[in-house]
Amino acid sequence: MAASEDDWRLIREERRPGPEQMALDEIAAGTAGGGGPATIRTYRWGPSCLTLGYGQDAGTVDWTASESAGADVTRRQTGGGGIHHDAFGDVAYSIAVPASAVPGELLDCYHLLCEPILDAFDRLGIDADYVDEAVPALYDPACYLRELHPAHDVVADGRKIAGNAQYRTRDAVVQHGSLTFSVDADAHLAAFADPPVTPKAFRERVVGIDELADVDRAEAVRTLEASLASWVESGAWSEGTPANSGVSPALGDSLDRNGSWTEVERDRARDLVTEKYRDDDWVRSGSKDRE
Repeated sequence: MAASEDDWRLIREERRPGPEQMALDEIAAGTAGGGGPATIRTYRWGPSCLTLGYGQDAGTVDWTASESAGADVTRRQTGGGGIHHDAFGDVAYSIAVPASAVPGELLDCYHLLCEPILDAFDRLGIDADYVDEAVPALYDPACYLRELHPAHDVVADGRKIAGNAQYRTRDAVVQHGSLTFSVDADAHLAAFADPPVTPKAFRERVVGIDELADVDRAEAVRTLEASLASWVESGAWSEGTPANSGVSPALGDSLDRNGSWTEVERDRARDLVTEKYRDDDWVRSGSKDRE
């Protein structure tokens, strides 16, 4: 299949194993940075998967529990704590764009790429926004239990509802994240080694879409896809770049709403899964050992 002639492509939700999803995010970055289309996509984890942050200590993971539950474990390119991505309760997305098309300052870029996420919650009738003030950490190895910070943590009903993270290569920026559709506190905590947090305390920190809106998972995914598409086609993606920033408009607003991966991208993703995202040298070793 040939690459899209549009500036952007929307790849609708695909269920794949976690290592493959992380490989596809990396492939999307290479495509966007290499002159191909930018990618907006939603995806689903199958089976459930624990992703470790880039620098996270592998000793914080209960490897036996994940294996017994039939869950994958991989490591992200992005920092932060680990996330148990439930195959039903997690709705994932990623945005891969040329670095020249977005602000170079991390927080400005982060807020720009979070706009369609906040819009999706608004469309679902959920009042979600950045937390008003810092909330102390409960357990640093788990992303959703780390300190909540007003600059970047999205909450609803006073509880975290989405985790978002970003990394940058020389030519591209990738932001990926998870919207919690339904909270399974026991499964999330079981993925970690002896977390000092009860399921009750976890549920007091994290909320699901299903608690705040009368929608099923499929509708939540469709809403997120509609928000991502509108963000591109309206040109809103470019409005966060100040006129004097020096960033040139490297993209237009044309969007292939039924985008797909090329055969070359799929082949390269399979290679990356083997070489990296299922390889113990990447998944289980410390960041210094991987440099």
